[in-house]
Amino acid sequence: MSANLVTKNLSGGHAHRVLFEALDLTVAPGDVVGVVGVNGAGKSTFLRILAGDLDPLDGTVTTAPFDAFVGWLPQEHERVVGETVGGYVERRTGAAAATAAMEQAAAAFGAEDFTSADEDAYAASLDRWIASGAADLDERLAPVLADLGLDVGPDALMTSLSGGQAARAALAALLLSRFDLVLLDEPTNDLDIAGLERLEGFVRGLRAGVVLVSHDREFLSRVVTRVVELDLAQRQVAVYDGGYDAYLEERAVARRHAREAYEEFAATKADLVNRARVQREWSSQGVRNAMRKSPDNDKVRRRAQSESSEKQAQKVRQMESRIARLEEVAEPRKEWELRFTVGAAPRSSSVVATLDQAAVHLGTFTLGPVSLQVNARDRIGVTGPNGAGKSTLLQLLLGRLAPATGRAGLGASVAIGEIDQARTGLPEDRALADAFEQAVPEMSPADVRTLLAKFGLKADQVTSLVGRLSPGERTRAAMALLQARGVNLLVLDEPTNHLDLPAIEQLEEALASYDGALLLVSHDRRLLDNVRLDQRWHVQDGRVSVTHVEGGQ
Repeated sequence: MSANLVTKNLSGGHAHRVLFEALDLTVAPGDVVGVVGVNGAGKSTFLRILAGDLDPLDGTVTTAPFDAFVGWLPQEHERVVGETVGGYVERRTGAAAATAAMEQAAAAFGAEDFTSADEDAYAASLDRWIASGAADLDERLAPVLADLGLDVGPDALMTSLSGGQAARAALAALLLSRFDLVLLDEPTNDLDIAGLERLEGFVRGLRAGVVLVSHDREFLSRVVTRVVELDLAQRQVAVYDGGYDAYLEERAVARRHAREAYEEFAATKADLVNRARVQREWSSQGVRNAMRKSPDNDKVRRRAQSESSEKQAQKVRQMESRIARLEEVAEPRKEWELRFTVGAAPRSSSVVATLDQAAVHLGTFTLGPVSLQVNARDRIGVTGPNGAGKSTLLQLLLGRLAPATGRAGLGASVAIGEIDQARTGLPEDRALADAFEQAVPEMSPADVRTLLAKFGLKADQVTSLVGRLSPGERTRAAMALLQARGVNLLVLDEPTNHLDLPAIEQLEEALASYDGALLLVSHDRRLLDNVRLDQRWHVQDGRVSVTHVEGGQ
């Protein structure tokens, strides 16, 4: 069924804080609307309002038809204990809720005292159950799981899956869904490149309207047809027609024009104020001269001086009137920007890490044997599908995992800085400030709090247990740690997960100026294109292939 979604004068936020307001948007079948903005601008709040999970502060959300099947797939960082893959897919596709509603309506319909209202409710719930695809979901599930390379059955527990497997289960739920309108919150997280391409094809092929939040710039560039920008600094909402790249160009032009308009206004006002000041000084000087030079009985002279002073005063009033009539142009406010650099350590030995025919066995999985070498200042991008062994390779190189055969060695004076997938660089059972002070004892508590504040981590986060921080907050804390400590071997494992777009751009700038060895594991295609690399290591089925990049890119 085709459906439209319309918002009018929509405002969202919390009781004490408005995040966005006056948002008018129409989503028609086939539209793919990307919602962008810094973390905390209200992107997830917007999706929750569209899904009916949160009431707006003002305005309305309507669908046509009114009973359109709206699918909201929020980020899920925690898996439900005891839930199977099949149960997870049923819940995420809406099939479980549709089945429960139909069974409840059927029970009422079969009762002796059922009414015409019960009959109508049963008919509506049956239509929704059929529309959800619940009738043949079990038959469709196994082939999709196999096609995605998820080698577990529907009865496998979600808690037993790796991060990559869980991401593929989430993708399976999306591919199996049959929504009239689709709301996606960070659907690209943890997907490998094959999964991203499958997701892109699915979104582009949907006849349903889509509203999505993503920090994957390449994904946005490939699928989005319109962009909604929630500008927290300016407290403005803007809707841009065209794709993501067109939005970037149009936004840059709009920001440049806004800055130019303000600078022109400020220059004009400053000139008028200066001229008014000079006129006032001349007027005052004329009065003083008249009083000093004119004798009391020289009425003609005094009158001339007075008239001259009055003319100067009139000019002052005219200038002040011009200033008052100037159309005020507010200075564009800048969003909070993450300013990030990687702290430098003294150079390590020329050979940072080596693997010589090293192999490791983890259950039924084997990585290797592999022979690799990381030299000082080598910049290496590591790619490969989920479960191929990328993180295992890093653990071997860093000496945290002993090879079953072959040799692994770490060079002298190697100072490792790391952001791992789990963001476990700090103990989770301690407050962030305490954990950070323990990691960097040479910093005073005041300096620690100042540094964390520069990474957008304020009092509430600083006093919170590390384990209770959001993934984005943990990532920024890990970045702060890299800046505080000297590093000559930087290891980044999916660093852009949970970072907003401005923070990703700052990360790229920091990597451009970083002078040590770099191991960058990422599925972020635009990041891999933008960061200068000397080599690409591709990990597949426990093997590593090496490609040298011409020109160091």
